Amino acid sequence: MHLNTTLSATLLTVTLAAITPAHGAENRISPEIESVTISHQGEPVIIARGHDRDATLPEEFQKTDRGCPPFCVQPMVAVPGVETIGELELLDYLKRIEQGDDSILVVDSRTPDWVLRGTIPGSVNIPWNTISRDSAGTFETPAEADTFRHVLADEFAAEPLAGGGWDFGEARTLVLFCNGIWCPQSTANIKNLVGIGYPLHKLKWYRGGVQDWVSVGLTTITP
Repeated sequence: MHLNTTLSATLLTVTLAAITPAHGAENRISPEIESVTISHQGEPVIIARGHDRDATLPEEFQKTDRGCPPFCVQPMVAVPGVETIGELELLDYLKRIEQGDDSILVVDSRTPDWVLRGTIPGSVNIPWNTISRDSAGTFETPAEADTFRHVLADEFAAEPLAGGGWDFGEARTLVLFCNGIWCPQSTANIKNLVGIGYPLHKLKWYRGGVQDWVSVGLTTITP
């Protein structure tokens, strides 16, 4: 497991054993927050900001023209009633998970190839296409439908009803993100979940995604 502790044209990785992040008041996350320690796949990770004043964005986030569709600028509100959050709110959810609150799940909706380039520590990768249906609300194959049911039951803690449908009374609060404000993947997931009855108050959207996360120098992690 490796960490990206600074922004550069390529993701800088060091081993966990070698992590010695600078803790200085000159580059705090906020006036009240210097760093946040969480667990990622059983390993401790310190989320902090980089201290290289000459750092630049990773190459994959320097591109501005991506073509729309599909990479269209997303609205500020994915679905009315679903809260849009920023970095500090996301950090608060991660801290709550670290403190033992298993009613929350931070979901990286991107495909695995993007996750390999770096993700937000403490998140779980559930690729967007495993919980996205077509415009008719169906899946192309029974296997895709089975995967969707598995994610709802095992990852999101929803309960299948005998007569069909789902009971979301004890389902987790999901905080979903993808690459950034030009990425439609987490937006599509939120719309699909709302379409099957997932409670609006249990869905949160980090609209800025990984691009905003690295833009402010926050730690990312690679599998």
